[in-house]
Amino acid sequence: MLLRHLAHLIPAAVLLTLPVPPATAATAHGPRIEISFTRAAHGGPITGRVYVAISRNDAKPPIEQTAPTGAPLFGHDVHALRPGQAAVIDAGDFGAPLASLDQLPAGDYWMQPFVNIYTRFKRADGHTVWLHMDHWEGQDWKRSPGNIYGKPVKIHFDPHSTTPIRLLADHVISPIKLPADTKYVKRFRIKSAILSRWWGHPIYLGATLLLPRGYASHPDVHYPVIYEQGHFSLHAPMGFDWPRSGFRNFWLADDTPRVIVVTLQHPSPYYDDSYAVNSANNGPYGDAIQKELVPAIESRFRVIGQPWARILTGGSTGGWISVALQVFHPDFYGGSFASCPDSLDFRYHQIVDIYRDKNAYYVQHGWVRVERPDTRKIDGNITSMMKDENHYELAAGDHSRSGGQWDIWEATFGPVGHDGYPQRIWNKRTGVIDHRVAAYWKTHFDLRYYLKTHWPALGPKLTGKLHIYVGDMDTYYLNMGVHMMDAFLKQADHPKADATVVYQPMAPHCWGPRGGDLVQRIVDYMDGHAPTGADLKSWRY
Repeated sequence: MLLRHLAHLIPAAVLLTLPVPPATAATAHGPRIEISFTRAAHGGPITGRVYVAISRNDAKPPIEQTAPTGAPLFGHDVHALRPGQAAVIDAGDFGAPLASLDQLPAGDYWMQPFVNIYTRFKRADGHTVWLHMDHWEGQDWKRSPGNIYGKPVKIHFDPHSTTPIRLLADHVISPIKLPADTKYVKRFRIKSAILSRWWGHPIYLGATLLLPRGYASHPDVHYPVIYEQGHFSLHAPMGFDWPRSGFRNFWLADDTPRVIVVTLQHPSPYYDDSYAVNSANNGPYGDAIQKELVPAIESRFRVIGQPWARILTGGSTGGWISVALQVFHPDFYGGSFASCPDSLDFRYHQIVDIYRDKNAYYVQHGWVRVERPDTRKIDGNITSMMKDENHYELAAGDHSRSGGQWDIWEATFGPVGHDGYPQRIWNKRTGVIDHRVAAYWKTHFDLRYYLKTHWPALGPKLTGKLHIYVGDMDTYYLNMGVHMMDAFLKQADHPKADATVVYQPMAPHCWGPRGGDLVQRIVDYMDGHAPTGADLKSWRY
């Protein structure tokens, strides 16, 4: 789970009074906002999505203030929009948290235009789709290099006026500057042949490695590897480059076990992270990671390339990946230490039972329709509802193109629709669940169900390898999926699962062992589970 915010967008749009070329199709009456971009910002036509963000203050740019319960965001798809041509956002375009522009009260607001550029992908499955191409920013359209934005402009808005508000996007987001390597932190990126063939466009994978103290001065030593799963990041693993984390002191201490920690970068055209599995919409990311990226790591660095010395960990999205990779590749990895994993059982997709519930947003209790929550504080107070985050994603992008959490689950877990985009698990506006799609999710990516149906074959390979941690007041209700998985693991037999599942009362997302504590737990686990004759000494110096 992750709500991303714009980190370094520099404000810069102009309120226009000059005539512009004819706008794209719009409703005949009501308020309208016309957005265009300059030729200097982008020389050719754009297929993508234009936005206007509207805020009551200029404490920070309006685009940065948009969120499921933040400043209103309205979006409109464009095809081959030319420089200087206006795209129209009006009352017919969906927004969030206000559904329509005509719901915006009269008043003075700061408005900011934005243009999100899509790329054409002619995929190997025969579908052609338009999606935002990641530019190594982690699939975040708000800060993606090449996207165009404008300076916030203060406007008096009258919902009854038909005079268009004209905004210009004339600034381009700069390329990402990669951090420099250091003595301990190394990065590399490779073009994936597997993914590039499937997507019909160059696709890249990457890795960031944290090397142990003494790596260079011990050239004959090979090391165990901890694969830390999670969202796209160019930071050093385990918070090594965060001064306040304290992990750097642990890592460089005299008595710290010498291992390598690796984070993987595999953003997809749908999200900052592919979930590291093969899927109908994302393509063969699982194959690319296992057959290209991991071998590249093991050939470039001195690692012990044996299952007992490949341990998985991660939290949230990374928690799910850590469990999934262990389940789908039980002979390759030696153990999984997962914190606060995304839904392990889709009877609790957060708190939606996609198999039995009729609606994801509401529960009908007789005469009363109760709205279903999405996030909470540890004292039980609700901070947002299911419809809020889903509606925000719909405003950010249709066809699962928001780059958001619910949309990547559809792209990862679900089938391809007739138009080449993911089939919706539920109607994004109403919340009505499509149980045919849910059945596909169940047989492909419901990890608890998968383990149950494959336990005779998987059980002997997974005994003792699954370790799961979660707070019992998880912010996103992910503890319930863990409870369902735990119930199965406790009753699994022939063989016993011998799994570890730990709950922390009153703990939010994402509770679990961290830093030095986690590394030491993993090392202790390897000591107890390595095969006879394994090298447990040379990397302890």
